[in-house]
Amino acid sequence: MLALSPLVVFIVLYLVTSIIAGDFYKVPITVAFLLSSIFAVIVHGGRPLKERIDIFSRGAATGQMMLMIWIFILAGAFANSAKVMGSIDATVNLTLSLLPPQMLLAGLFLAACFISISIGTSVGTIVALTPIAVGVAQQTGSDVAMITAVVVGGSFFGDNLSFISDTTIVATSTQGCRLSDKFRVNSFIVIPAALFILVLYIFLGINVHAPQHIETVEWAKVIPYIIVLVCAIQGMNVMAVITLGLLLTGIIGLATGAFDVFGWFQAMGDGIVSMGELIIVTMMAGGMLELIKQQGGIDFIIDRMTRRIHGKRGAEFSIGALVSLVDVCTANNTVAIITVGGIAKQIGDRYGVDNKKAASILDTFSCFVQGLIPYGAQLLMAGGLAALNPVSIIPYLYYPFAIGLAATLAILLRYPKRYS
Repeated sequence: MLALSPLVVFIVLYLVTSIIAGDFYKVPITVAFLLSSIFAVIVHGGRPLKERIDIFSRGAATGQMMLMIWIFILAGAFANSAKVMGSIDATVNLTLSLLPPQMLLAGLFLAACFISISIGTSVGTIVALTPIAVGVAQQTGSDVAMITAVVVGGSFFGDNLSFISDTTIVATSTQGCRLSDKFRVNSFIVIPAALFILVLYIFLGINVHAPQHIETVEWAKVIPYIIVLVCAIQGMNVMAVITLGLLLTGIIGLATGAFDVFGWFQAMGDGIVSMGELIIVTMMAGGMLELIKQQGGIDFIIDRMTRRIHGKRGAEFSIGALVSLVDVCTANNTVAIITVGGIAKQIGDRYGVDNKKAASILDTFSCFVQGLIPYGAQLLMAGGLAALNPVSIIPYLYYPFAIGLAATLAILLRYPKRYS
């Protein structure tokens, strides 16, 4: 429990204090993480201070953390360059001219679902679509947080189902089943939820009013986003995709006179600086969670969760609860599945849980939790690109809530029957 106390300190400092104050901007998330990180170093007893700081630093600078930070830096430079060059306005005008007003929300959700299942990454989808979603919100007078949440929610459709998603690959490999089998079982669980949310967005979109006058689409300025989406769908590395988009914004911006070379450099610099808070939070969260892991906090959770399992339903709920709790502690759904995958396999084998169902539960519950934690990469990225506090997006994340409910009902109702 002492190992988990830094997480409690963070929750009290950030969430509880903000709720009491009635303002989620009252306590900066960077300050909450700074104080809880200092607390984590202090309570990590039995080691010299220098060694504790070294453990924190290793967690803050793992290969996976640094990859995320590079993506944030490139995404900031690309997003702001595209904005200054006029790419976002051009793409928004194209979107408004192609989709009927009442289909804007549903259309954005479908686009996020399609792109994420094609590229297998929620972060890449959020990088590509969030600036467009923010532009649509501003043009139509809609709530920016709600429109951003549509993209974030749709991005988890592919994160959960795509054959090339790292969560799918890890879930199937730890449970010893084929990707296609897991996809089939997972589809029974989440596709009804996705269809329900799509219908919901159609109804919610009835109140979205498109502007009376839509400006002429500047097609040249739409090219960076089209190329980024096409390359991402083809499976190109997300860093390579964003770099290509950044170069295209520079070339087209210079050719159209949107900025000169120094103007482009300034736009990139401003975009990188705008990601500063996101980068700091990512590193401090990684360091703090590494100390929690080193002190046995995650092992403690796993041990307590597996003590009182009775029957198949209990085993399935334990698998879902395990991966959810570890995801809260690590803020990374792939790492959470890797951490508990072996234990989930043992629980499943002991109580007769179908390995395909176990893999689906692992993946779906991890995506459900990852889609709702304000310090996860996806919400941090979306908040950074939309200039929003990540917490303000959470109430509108209908799809992550829906898949969490669908996975819970699948366990309670033994659905799908063939795999239960």
